[in-house]
Amino acid sequence: MGRGWKQAFDHPIPLPRGRQLVTPEDAVKFITKLPKAWHDAPEWQAAMETLILVAESGGPTMFARIGVMRPLNRHVERVFDQVGKTIIGAAESRRGTNDRCWWRVLVRHLSAFQFALSGRPRFLMFDR
Repeated sequence: MGRGWKQAFDHPIPLPRGRQLVTPEDAVKFITKLPKAWHDAPEWQAAMETLILVAESGGPTMFARIGVMRPLNRHVERVFDQVGKTIIGAAESRRGTNDRCWWRVLVRHLSAFQFALSGRPRFLMFDR
C-alpha cells in the first residue's frame, strides 16, 4: 500500500516556469487553485477522480500522473516524425486486418471506457 496523499509520483509532473508536482497532494492543491472555469472542466474533474482513487485506494501513482498530464497537455499538438521509419505494409496485408494489433485493441477499449465515463464519444489519441 502507498502512503496516500504523500506518496510521490514515479516521475514528477513538470509545470510551466520550472515548477513540479511531486505528490497527489501537490496536484490537488494545483488543481484547486485553477480558475473555476478550468477547475470545472471534465478533464480536470477526471484528474481529481484519479488522484482520489490513487490516494485513498493505494493504486499505482502512474494512473494519477496520467490523469493530471492529460488536461495539462490538452492543447499540445501531437506531431509524429516519420524520418528514418519504415512502413510495413506487407505485414499488415498478410494479417488481413489490424484487429490483432494489441495497441489498436487497447485504444478501442480505452475509448469505450472514456465514453462510458463522459457520456459522449471521444477519441483517445486525437481529442482536443
